[in-house]
Amino acid sequence: MTSMATVTTASRPAPTAPGALPLLGHWLRFGRRPYRFMSTLPAVGPVVRVKIPGYDTYVVTDPELVREAFVALSDQGHMIERGEALLGEGVTVLQGQRHKRERRMIAPAFAKSRIARYATVMTRLGAERAAAWHDGEALAVNEEMHDLALRTVAGSLFTGELGSETAEHIHRLLPPVMTLLSRRVTRPAWIDRLPLPGNRRFDRLVLDMKAATGTIIGAYRAELAADPDLDHGDLLDTLLKARDENGTALTDSQVHDELINFLVGGTEAIGATLAWVFHELGQNPDVEAALHAEVDALLTDARPAEFGDLTGLEVTKRIVLETLRKYSPWLTVRHVPTDYTLGDTEIPGGSMLFVCPVAVHRDPAIHPDPERFDPDRWLPERMATMSKGAHIPFGMGTRQCPGNVFALTEIALQVATISARWRLRPAPGVLVRETVIGALVHPERLPMIVEAR
Repeated sequence: MTSMATVTTASRPAPTAPGALPLLGHWLRFGRRPYRFMSTLPAVGPVVRVKIPGYDTYVVTDPELVREAFVALSDQGHMIERGEALLGEGVTVLQGQRHKRERRMIAPAFAKSRIARYATVMTRLGAERAAAWHDGEALAVNEEMHDLALRTVAGSLFTGELGSETAEHIHRLLPPVMTLLSRRVTRPAWIDRLPLPGNRRFDRLVLDMKAATGTIIGAYRAELAADPDLDHGDLLDTLLKARDENGTALTDSQVHDELINFLVGGTEAIGATLAWVFHELGQNPDVEAALHAEVDALLTDARPAEFGDLTGLEVTKRIVLETLRKYSPWLTVRHVPTDYTLGDTEIPGGSMLFVCPVAVHRDPAIHPDPERFDPDRWLPERMATMSKGAHIPFGMGTRQCPGNVFALTEIALQVATISARWRLRPAPGVLVRETVIGALVHPERLPMIVEAR
């Protein structure tokens, strides 16, 4: 068992990844697809040092050590703090006791009873999206799924007429602000302070988002003051009613920050995963046939999937898990505050610990034949022999994504709803490439043809 203690005599320094350049270290090897570089590191060792200018960095490649690191270490260090310009002091960014306090406060927003209510939004918007398509139409599926994910999380955050107006406003603001944020977190911090056009536009967008959420937060507070028993049934209502152990509520600023954290997390990751699901179905006709058999038996007359259908969507849920294996985040970060021994490897205090979920998920020593799309990996008997650190799309420990059940529910319901009506065929002659946007692996372009079933 390892501990946050002085390094023992049995420990050893981590090997350094090959290919470092003077001054630049391994920075160029990260390049456009950093997870490809990180996928080479298991051959070097279970914990490997990589050289990134300005950081002392180690990469964990062994799933048992990944689990140990996620459970033992919770703070994310300076890199995640670069996202504060947009994410503020939301649960994604907070560290230490403040993170624990706020995570406990927002937990009721993701209780099963609440997820069941959000599922009505997921079902309605999935059905509306499916109804808008036409047989033979060519779609940019990555854009369609990103838009669907954004509308779904916004619809779960806000209800009513004012909620719809707020959601539509944020729907216009979030894509450009996320594009600018992804550039900021991967460049030196001093550039953020320059009066560049991109910096000024980013600041304006952030202020616009605060104004939009400020209006609806004020309106909800006024309604709750007039009727404390009022329940809008949405995420914002739950956040406004949250209290810590001392009975203290979240401030308007904290509520805003949590709303933005939910919007970002619930849009980027879910949108990318939905897109990859349909890509893989188009590439694997046997898997697609199994999915269609399931939804045809359960969703008579191609009705939309509802929350109560989840227990019968076993094939669908395995397809979602397998998609999350192949296309999970490429980077999760932990800060090492004091000298630490992980396995038998010394990690100096002040270091950053990188975990690359997609590299773990594509390691043939962990998942045999990892490039093959095989939903049966997630049959109960096969999962029983799998290390807990072998599948980490939502992280582990106290930093596990609080919206993981929300995400799994949305993806399963919307995949089933769309698949009951449509088959999405790959566009002829198009090679679908992976690209990194922020911490996620997205399809660069995903044109597909809609075919009525």
